Parts: sequence; structure tokens; C-alpha cells
Amino acid sequence: MLQTRLACAAWRWHASVPWTRHCPAMTLSSSSRRSYVIRTAEGKRDEVDISMIPPERIRNFSIIAHIDHGKSTLADRLLELTGVISKTGKNKQVLDKLKVERERGITVKAQSVSMFYEYKGQQYLMNLIDTPGHVDFSYEVSRSLAACQGTILLVDAAQGIQAQTVANFYLAFGEGLSVIPMLNKVDLPTAEPERTAKQIESAFEIEADCILKISAKTGLGIEQVLPAVIEQTPPPPGSADKPFKALLFDTWYDTYVGVVCLMAVKDGSIRRGDKIVSSHSGTKYEVMEVGVMHPEQTPITLLRVGQVGYIVCNMKSIAEAHVGDTFYRDRFPVEALPGFVPAKSMVFAGVFPIDAGEFDRLNESIQKLTLNDSSVSVHKETSAALGQGWRLGFLGTLHMDVFRQRLEEEYDTNILITSPTVPYQIKYRDGTSKFIRTPADFPDANIMNDYVESTMEPFVISTLIFPEKYLGSMLELCTTHRGELQNHTFIDESRVMLKCRLPMAEIVTDFFDKLKSKSQGFASFDYEEAGYDASDLVKMEVLLNGEAVDALAAVMHKSSVVVAGREIASRLKDVIRRQLFDIIIQTTANGKIVARETVKQLRKNVTAKCYGGDITRKMKLLNKQKEGKKRMKRIGKVDLPHEAFLTIVKRAE
Repeated sequence: MLQTRLACAAWRWHASVPWTRHCPAMTLSSSSRRSYVIRTAEGKRDEVDISMIPPERIRNFSIIAHIDHGKSTLADRLLELTGVISKTGKNKQVLDKLKVERERGITVKAQSVSMFYEYKGQQYLMNLIDTPGHVDFSYEVSRSLAACQGTILLVDAAQGIQAQTVANFYLAFGEGLSVIPMLNKVDLPTAEPERTAKQIESAFEIEADCILKISAKTGLGIEQVLPAVIEQTPPPPGSADKPFKALLFDTWYDTYVGVVCLMAVKDGSIRRGDKIVSSHSGTKYEVMEVGVMHPEQTPITLLRVGQVGYIVCNMKSIAEAHVGDTFYRDRFPVEALPGFVPAKSMVFAGVFPIDAGEFDRLNESIQKLTLNDSSVSVHKETSAALGQGWRLGFLGTLHMDVFRQRLEEEYDTNILITSPTVPYQIKYRDGTSKFIRTPADFPDANIMNDYVESTMEPFVISTLIFPEKYLGSMLELCTTHRGELQNHTFIDESRVMLKCRLPMAEIVTDFFDKLKSKSQGFASFDYEEAGYDASDLVKMEVLLNGEAVDALAAVMHKSSVVVAGREIASRLKDVIRRQLFDIIIQTTANGKIVARETVKQLRKNVTAKCYGGDITRKMKLLNKQKEGKKRMKRIGKVDLPHEAFLTIVKRAE
């Protein structure tokens, strides 16, 4: 465990006395070095000075796996083994710090932690990064791997290789990392470690004899993990003699100190009081604090080459932090690191405040949250029905749902998210093209006929892994969603890996739910983008008494228009209140009416006072009422209440 006396004193001094140029510079004297109380493999307690650990005894590694294969549980056992946390038996998902992670039982945000481990009489600094397992958070995985030299590939011995296992392996392989395969949950009655090892050997060409067999829940074989990481993971490259150079790979916002930057130091060292410069913007900052995650923020004297830690540098504006940026010491410029390929949003949705008066507060909340999740793209948008809002881009529907939940829980906001859409592409006859992210930007029927050459939609290459007996159901599911089957292979005697090319628009709705339903939960799904292809797209609009409701418009394939049009017209009929005139609900596409429903008017019984008499008297009253209804329909407007609109545009849970 970490000695807290020096840390608390340093923090109280830092909070009460602002840093100025007149403060004495901190040196590496014995009185200023920060020591850590660690627990060795034999259970002994010892003190380690982090500044004395050379780069040769530093290991930066991550854990990658399919969702629910035990990454966070393994991280808990490693933290207990190294003495970072006590063995109380209540440690569950220690690195999953977000409320949404604990509620859903999944990791959505990569977290780093520094550990100390004694191996063959020498102390090693082990920097671990726990990564998400769902495909929607693959950008988190790719950024984490950039700060590592090795990775643990964790596979559930009961479930075997699944879709994201394959995707993460090739992601790490492409980064040139050392991959350490391990089988988890080998203590389960349903575990088949020999069969799973053969799957790994067949799929990744890794010898089965090299695979460790562990149980993160019970601690079986955990003592073999860190020695394997030390032996198979190379130390970080770089030189302590070169000028300071660091890669910014994560950020978050702190109310008291502003933006906190998580960096991997590639060369040199950095300490409090130094001045650093951003390669992206050229802005100069003064370092107020450096430290490591142990597992919380723990200030230290300096960060050296090969280490992963956080830096507080008085960065107050959220817009100043750019993930993938290179930082260097003032007056010692260096060549910028390659950085990261920007995340390409695959799903777009409109976000609007329920109360228009909350717009400014919601704007600030979105800025702070996107600082912690740089894969979200933000563009302002205005809707006639919903007012001012934003068009946000996400990597998938789960990513969108988690972002919404974090906005509501962490920032106490009340928002409306419209139905998800994907970006389409319009090619004109003059050779130009345009990307369409909202239905309002889609050209109308006249422009489509006169100027548009073709419409294109994004496609993905999907990977489905499932037991052999569900092959027929999976083939049917793909074909009914306009999929093109490419190939299928048997990864062992009972499991099939199916490759299929699908339109992105088909998988952002209910594809995943149907996949789990048809396979009884045994199928896993992963996808990667495969470019754009020509498709017969149309814009479906909703008319209320001839007036279009822009927020209910949608772009879809021509084959889906009739079913979708009838469904939304029927739902609108159920939620729109009756008024004093008929409300005609129509859905149109390409200038043609697809579906129609009518909400009948409220009528007063004008003949109630007529007791007998000639029929002409009743007809006169009824005709007078009819003329009044016609006049009211011409000047009246349809009242679409906010509750009714929420029912239509809110995504089904």
C-alpha cells in the first residue's frame, strides 16, 4: 500500500499555496523522493522509490478480450497480488469507476493503474490498462494499445473464441505488440480448456502449450501472470537523455484543477514546475502536478521515460486537449508522434434538452463528457419541433446509450435522443458528392430526379461466431437484413465463424436483439466498416394535415418504406389528441403517399335540443357545424404535444 502521509501533505501544500516562479525547484534528493509501500510475491512489505526504477524494469501492458470474459476480475486479482488494494474479498470491478459500468457490468472506459512487483530479486513497475470488450468501444482499445508494448489476450474457457476476441487480437497484432494468451474461468464445470486452446492455436497460430490457464475469480494461477508479462513483454523504447516527449492518449475534467492529461512518456522526463508545449496548438503550459494512478491519482516527483502517468498543467479550456497530441519541453521541440486516426462515427442521433432553458448547461455537460470520450463527434442542430440541439456521432448504438446514461447520471440532465441514423452519401451528375447526416439535408424528389446520379449507404463486414446448430437461423437473419454472405468456416468441430456484408443501417436498429434471440444468447457479433455502396434510398416524411414534421423524417431503403410508414402513422394516431377538426396523418416518399391514418374530430351534439320536428331543421344545424369545421381546419394548427413526440422519437428500450 502507498504511504499516504507524504501524499496528503503534498496535496495540502499544493492546494493552499499557488505555484509561482519564486517557489524552489524540486530535486531528486533523498528527502523529496516518493516511496511506495508494496507487497512482494512472497507477501512481504517493502518500500520502492519510483524514480530509481530504470526503463528496463518497466512493463506497459493491457488486457484485451471479448465482453464478459473476465478482464476486470483479472485486474482486481493483480491489484491484490501487488498490494495496491487489500484482499478483503469485496473487490469487484475496482477499475470500473463509472456508475454506468457497475450497473451494466461492462467496461466502457479504459483505466490505467501502476503496480510494483518483485521478480527475481528486482522491483518492476507494471503499468496496466484495462480495456473495454464491446465493439462500440474499440477506439478506447486502440488508444490504450498505443501506450503499451504487450497485451494479455484473455479467452473464456467455457465460451471459447468470440467475435471481439478475433478483432482485438488483430488490433494488437497490427500494433506490433507482444500477445500473451490466457484461458480464464478454467474452474467452471462447463469449461473446455483443451478445446478452447485448440481454437486459439487454429485461429491465431499460437502454440497451445504456451497458453496459461487461470481463474481470475478464485485466484487459480494468478501468480503466473505477471512473471509471464515480464518475460514476454519488452521494456518501453526511448532514452532518458533525449528531450522530453510524451503522447497524450486520454483526458478527463476535474472541477478543481481543470483538464487532467494521461500521457505515455516516450523520451526524457518531466516534473512539477517544468514548462511543456503542445505540438498541435503550440500553447505553452506550466506543469502543476505529475503522478501515477495507484489506483487513484497519486502525485510523485517526476515521470520518466517509459512510464505512464497523469499531468496537471493548468489547462482550463476543454477545447485545448487533443487526444493523440505530442507534448515536449519548452525550447526543446521534437518530432510529433503519429497520434491516432480520428474515430469515424457510424451512428448519428439528435440530442435536445427537454427544457429549452437548460440548453447552456447541457452544452457545457456535453463538452466535459466528450473530453473524456473523444470518439463522439458534435455538431449543433436546430429542429422546428424540438428547438436547438446537437447532432452527435457515435461508434454504435450501445455507445450512444451509454453516453445518454452518463449525461443523465453524471451531469443530472434531462434530454431527448432521436432515433439513430447513419451517414449517407449523395453523388451528383456534375461529379460532386455530399455526405448526409440528417434527413433534413436529403434532397427532395425534384432534385433527386434532375441532379442526383446515385445514393450510397455505408456497409460493414460483420463477423458472427455461434454453435453449428444455429447456422440456419443466422443465415436467415443476415439475408432478411439485406446481407450478402461471404464465407463461413468451422473454427472447431462445433463452432462456426460467419462473414457477412451488411448495410450499417440494418444493424443500428434491432439486429443485435434478434441475433441473441435466434441463437439463445450463444452468438457473438463484431463488425468493421467496409466503405460505401450504391443503394436505393428514399426520404420518408410525416405530414400532419399537409404540413411536414421535420423531426419525424427518416432516410431508409426503398424496401422498408411501406412497413415503416404504416407503423409510424399507426403510432401517431394513438398518441395525438383529438381536436375540433380532423387530423390527417400521412407518410410520403418520392412524392407518393405510403400510409394514411385519420384522427377524428371532436364534435358537439348540435341536434340535442331538437325534439322531433322536420328533418330540415336538424340538417341546417349539422351543415352549419360542418362549415365551421372546414373554416377551423383551414386556420387551425395540429397540436402535437411533447409527450406524444417523445413516444414517437424515443428509442425503444
